[in-house]
Amino acid sequence: QVQLVESGGGSVQTGGSLRLSCVASGYTYGSYCMAWFRQAPGKEREGVAAVYPGGGNINYADSVKGRFTLSQDNAVSPLYLEMNSLKPEDTAIYYCAADWTGYCSSGLMPSTSPNDYDTWGQGTQVTVSS
Repeated sequence: QVQLVESGGGSVQTGGSLRLSCVASGYTYGSYCMAWFRQAPGKEREGVAAVYPGGGNINYADSVKGRFTLSQDNAVSPLYLEMNSLKPEDTAIYYCAADWTGYCSSGLMPSTSPNDYDTWGQGTQVTVSS
């Protein structure tokens, strides 16, 4: 059974930085896409950044472009999200997700819709105070 485990969340002040990690286990072949999502209280889950594993195109949400960087050394290595210049509106539970069905990979860029991902981590809390 595939498992995704996130780590690296915490509390920082506005302008601070955090680095999230996601480690996958229990799989025998690579996923089509991996991504980071977030969900703030009372809001829908939204895509933050997604990648085709192995160094493919990265799709960022407009709200995080220039501040967040998704990275992955190769298709089976951990997935990272470097978050800089954090703002209070970045406060949310951050989830790592992967798709083994192929729904995420219909275009040039990997999908950032949560409906296209079939495997999720438990989430890690990120809190940014002003």
